[in-house]
Amino acid sequence: MSSDSSLPRTVVDLDIDDPVLKARAELKSALAAIEEKANVPKRVARATERGTARARVFARKNPALAAIAVIGAAAAVGALVWGAVALYTRPGR
Repeated sequence: MSSDSSLPRTVVDLDIDDPVLKARAELKSALAAIEEKANVPKRVARATERGTARARVFARKNPALAAIAVIGAAAAVGALVWGAVALYTRPGR
């Protein structure tokens, strides 16, 4: 069985001649794919890293727009919290 470390864990090496070794490789690949799909915290972490990288690039290219976006997001969160607290503390509940 050839072991190419450049292949992702979810890819089966097509150079396997032994049917038993090929079946094992396919099972290992399927289990790795299921693990990748089911590992939500890992997927969220990767998405967060990608979003952070995009935001940094955007902030470097457009610092004024980035500042406006941050201020807008902060205002939106503040309004959301204010609205939730106002609903919760409303008299006559």
